[in-house]
Amino acid sequence: MGIQMDDNRPIFVQIAELIENDIIDGTVPEETQVPSTNQFAAFYSINPATAAKGVNLLVEQGILYKKRGIGMFVAAGARSELTNKRKQQFYEQYVVAMIREAAKLGITTEQLSEMIRKGDENR
Repeated sequence: MGIQMDDNRPIFVQIAELIENDIIDGTVPEETQVPSTNQFAAFYSINPATAAKGVNLLVEQGILYKKRGIGMFVAAGARSELTNKRKQQFYEQYVVAMIREAAKLGITTEQLSEMIRKGDENR
């Protein structure tokens, strides 16, 4: 945790993404407990209902599940599911947009591939 909130996007969506990030990078492994909505609310200085809305978003997706009287836990297979979801988002948001822009500029597929290789070498 410890990331600034973006004023341009709903806070509950950002809370859900922060939890997703922790699951993807292994900070919160599968079958372990996530912080409570009150802990999220206190840490980010937000309304507990907003934190709960972000957590419930992940419950609806099957990423988190409730253990009655104990709290929220990361579901088995959540990391793989989130990684696949993010790869699809990456493709839609970046790859498709990049290919469209390249076509506008007359950049061939080969030139684009070379640019990607060059960029990868320089990271």
